[in-house]
Amino acid sequence: MDKPLSILLVEDDKDTCKKFAYYIDELDDVTLVNITNNSYRAIDYIKEYLPDAVILDLELNLGTGNGLSFLKEIKSINIATIPYILVTTNNSSQTTYNIIRQLGADFIMYKHQSDYTEKGAVDFLRMLKDIIHNNQQNNNLQNPSDNSPILAKKRLSRLSSIELNRIGISPKAVGYKYLNDAIQLVLDEHEGNIICTIAQKYNKSDSSVERAMQNAINKAWRTTTIEDLLIHYTAKINSERGVPTVTEFIYYYANKIKYEN
Repeated sequence: MDKPLSILLVEDDKDTCKKFAYYIDELDDVTLVNITNNSYRAIDYIKEYLPDAVILDLELNLGTGNGLSFLKEIKSINIATIPYILVTTNNSSQTTYNIIRQLGADFIMYKHQSDYTEKGAVDFLRMLKDIIHNNQQNNNLQNPSDNSPILAKKRLSRLSSIELNRIGISPKAVGYKYLNDAIQLVLDEHEGNIICTIAQKYNKSDSSVERAMQNAINKAWRTTTIEDLLIHYTAKINSERGVPTVTEFIYYYANKIKYEN
């Protein structure tokens, strides 16, 4: 399958965010890298995730900053390709629309338009997926230094963190950092014993590291809703155990992240 279209959502309404997230979770050709209601934090996410597209709420009345400041700031950051920017807004001022376009917005959707839906906004970007990817590929060929291995690795690490958060494994959990590191080692095609490597890194015993990982997984399967688990973890699980083993879990997410990117 072709590379999915990665989207950053900048939106302050919680119900709207849920609608976007639930619909995108159903799709194989789109992935949601993150959600924020802060236009300044969104700039940091652009640098970290290098998304293909941004769905940008213009006002962000319940958040921080606004779409105009985002559009101004994004021009000054050092990345190979500026993502495709789809602005969604309740504002119907033609003057504002002209300013938005001058600042670099690619398309504007008026939220009070009769046929506007979150699904429609995502489907609009899906129709443009090949064009967006082709444009980025051309720009990357012209600016190869901006696609550094360090930046790519950082992005994969953040995607791993997102996946863990989605199923309720908190950064506060002892096993969180071990699982995240283990997924990165698999992505890096590490040849040694993964648990042993992580244990040496943190000066812990192999058994304590593996136990912390399994405890984090077990807690997620106890506390996260079955609906969310079925959406975000689609691999088969032994019915007698009821939860994935550490190895199954690590390789599932490493393969998922590698496939989606």
